[in-house]
Amino acid sequence: MSTHEPPSPGMAAVIGFCALIGTITVVATLASVRPSAKATQEYGRRLLAQTTEYLGPDVTDAGMRFTRSRLACASCHVRAGAEPGELSLVAATAAGHEKTVEDRINECMTRSMNGRPLPKDGAEMVAMVSWLRFLADEEAATSPSRRKAHDPPTFSAPERAANPEAGERLFEKRCADCHGKDGAGLPASRNLVDGYLFPPLWGSDSFNDGASMNRALTVASFIKAKMPLGRPDLNDEQAFDVAAFIDSKPRPHMTNSPL
Repeated sequence: MSTHEPPSPGMAAVIGFCALIGTITVVATLASVRPSAKATQEYGRRLLAQTTEYLGPDVTDAGMRFTRSRLACASCHVRAGAEPGELSLVAATAAGHEKTVEDRINECMTRSMNGRPLPKDGAEMVAMVSWLRFLADEEAATSPSRRKAHDPPTFSAPERAANPEAGERLFEKRCADCHGKDGAGLPASRNLVDGYLFPPLWGSDSFNDGASMNRALTVASFIKAKMPLGRPDLNDEQAFDVAAFIDSKPRPHMTNSPL
């Protein structure tokens, strides 16, 4: 009997199956060691959409705790920046900005998120930038007609002083159902690590006094474009007064002290 006889059909099947398992194991190992660009991009989207869960004050790992507030980046940048129009992030990585995208992300981290900067070479920063580049690539591949924002006409500041008292009355009618009469927002669940379904507009979990949203004209532009969510219909005067009311409220003071 020859020692070089071919394996029986049954043995060949076993050998083939073992080879397949080995290939799957190698591929899975390489994937875990070298995450794909798509996985990094998805992590970036989650960081913007679920910021509190990944980077917020309830995170137990001190090395991952970057924000004092329980806002999400998507509280202002709707759909994690993918929404066209006011505060869209589809052009965040475009050329022409005075500062790098990493510096601008960290400005948001220290001001709007009332936190501390992300390491520029860290996984979180790399992932966020990867998501923003994906948005830019998707925007470039989209036809101009589909790119068009559905925002109302751009806000134009009225030629008068803002009226916070009128803004308060309008806030109670048009904004309080989502953000609360006390501006404390609507939590996404009983567990604060899940952040907010509708964000707080003042108080300890809101943006600090160094954020761009601490300027009535910035807030008014956003309100005119996006609020009430899904049916923005406030005119310039109304948006102006509501913004003045919101920015008259107490909020954290910007600090560079460690978390």
